[in-house]
Amino acid sequence: MKHFFDGVARKGLLLIVALLFSGLALAATLLRPAAEFPVPTGIPNQLFYLQRDPNTNTVVYQLNVNDAGKIDEEEPVRMFWIRYAEQGERKELNFIQRKFAYGLTAQKLAPDKYELKFAAYNKIRFFLMRSGIDRAFHVFAAIGNKQIILNRVFLRIEGGTFWVPNVKYIEFKGWNAATRESVVERMSV
Repeated sequence: MKHFFDGVARKGLLLIVALLFSGLALAATLLRPAAEFPVPTGIPNQLFYLQRDPNTNTVVYQLNVNDAGKIDEEEPVRMFWIRYAEQGERKELNFIQRKFAYGLTAQKLAPDKYELKFAAYNKIRFFLMRSGIDRAFHVFAAIGNKQIILNRVFLRIEGGTFWVPNVKYIEFKGWNAATRESVVERMSV
């Protein structure tokens, strides 16, 4: 009888160890380093993109221009998903995503200059405007005492709920508007 319980205890311990390691593997998958996410390519007029846990699906922010190449003043930025988890399919953001999470509002400040605000977080000011260097439109933000031309935003999310995710930090990647040097700034939320 003692050998039976020793075998059961050993199997139980092996099961606990296996579950622990599979849980760690799952956590590692869910909290994948930002560098392992795919980079959207081949998108005309792409301004920047946003990625976040828990999957690789990506929101792309694209300059919204008409056939004549003029910016749409009512909606200067177009947003859509690249659903990498679904063979790279493109989908529009739904109403909740646009109004409460990843959507942007734009207010025209001057010709070719707009202030942009994220639906979920409006504590950082973003500006869509032409660069003095290449005369193309870019999104600018003052982050970490630097004027950054933005090309990527990453949100590290650890738990929370659908309506109130626990965002640990926001990482901004781009280049310094003055020096053209690559910049990565992380901000705790």
